Amino acid sequence: MSHLLGAPVEDAQGTRVGKLTDVLVAPAQAREEPGGPTYASALLVEGQDGHLWRVTPLAVQVRDHTLVLRMALPELPPPAAVENEISLAHEVLDKQAVDLEQRRPVRVNDVCLEPDWRVVGIDTSTWGLLRRLMPAWLLGARGREAPGSLIPWERLELLREGEPTPEEGLEGKGRGGAGRPEGQGHEELRRPPSGPLAELRPADIADIIHQLTPAQGARLLEGLDDETAADILQEVDTERQTYILEKLSAARAAAILRAMEPDEVADLLARLPEERAQELLRLLTPEESEDVRELLEYAENSAGGLMTTDYLALSGSRSSAEALEALRRHILDQGGHAVYIYVVDDEERDEPHLLGVVSIWNLLVASPEQTLQELMHRDLVTVRPEADALNVAEIIAKYNLFAVPVVNDEGALQGIVTIDDAIDVLLPPERRRRPVRRY
Repeated sequence: MSHLLGAPVEDAQGTRVGKLTDVLVAPAQAREEPGGPTYASALLVEGQDGHLWRVTPLAVQVRDHTLVLRMALPELPPPAAVENEISLAHEVLDKQAVDLEQRRPVRVNDVCLEPDWRVVGIDTSTWGLLRRLMPAWLLGARGREAPGSLIPWERLELLREGEPTPEEGLEGKGRGGAGRPEGQGHEELRRPPSGPLAELRPADIADIIHQLTPAQGARLLEGLDDETAADILQEVDTERQTYILEKLSAARAAAILRAMEPDEVADLLARLPEERAQELLRLLTPEESEDVRELLEYAENSAGGLMTTDYLALSGSRSSAEALEALRRHILDQGGHAVYIYVVDDEERDEPHLLGVVSIWNLLVASPEQTLQELMHRDLVTVRPEADALNVAEIIAKYNLFAVPVVNDEGALQGIVTIDDAIDVLLPPERRRRPVRRY
């Protein structure tokens, strides 16, 4: 790209007709062969009169740093329009990208292309900078070689600069046309034609976000689906969590929160300024909002502050077959997960009394007609909502539990504290997943 930008463009008779100003690449969703090689979709040529022409790459040959057209510029058939094309000059060159294999951010010093306009990858080496600063004749053949530090295009995730704005959409889809000036229309994350960022583990993506500026981290998260973004947000440090939730549009932030468990939402909202927290609460469903508001009433370092209301409670008269079906619906419809089923006196009540607990293993090996009351373990280990968080963690460790139920003085089930949140309490503050509350 360093040799192509500004290169003279001539017609077949050798008359100069303009210069190359940009190379455009189709995003992954617009390509005919997903996963295959990436080719330039169009070239932007500035004519002698200043007019910007969109030229098909197949009509151009490169000869000694000069681009030669196969026919007159006005006679060239324009290439097919491609939505959300990526500008190599304005959106890639001199910008940061994520090396998905090494899981680290890199700076794009140059972009390497084959003579047939296939995009090979990016150059992060010093040579990439030198090509920009020194004339091609001075660098010689070395300046045209593909660098040893070449990162394949398919291994990249491009990053946008700047902060998210409230006007941006929910899905992180790029917009804006080709040839726009730098700094205009750069609203969303832009991906090269594979962009398998979401295939990485959430903890690995969180590590990448920690190496980026807060604004870039928000951009990267913004381009992912709600469930993936929610998983990653829980792995990010407290300060960045706050920044991301403040900078994303309220609708997008609420969509991510809806993919999280109530206790995690409560912890995140408690870290935000109250006005922003209330704005996001209003965008949740009434049931979700009520659950979160109740959790926010408890002290942070208490069982109530740790507990979640995402659990499955069923009446003791239910058969094991009915319980398995209810568990299946709980997982599929609500995205929940459970190790225990909590047996209560009346599952339709808002605060049913806890009678016992049945492990999923015992449920799986039970006969279909056995009731939960017959299967349940009655010698329960429970904690009160006001119990100290450290004591709760010690109880879970002592009795080797995956979760401990939280009940009030009347024995009514309020929620559960899971083992992952209990472990979080035992970690030093800098290694905890749960954010420190602001209020």
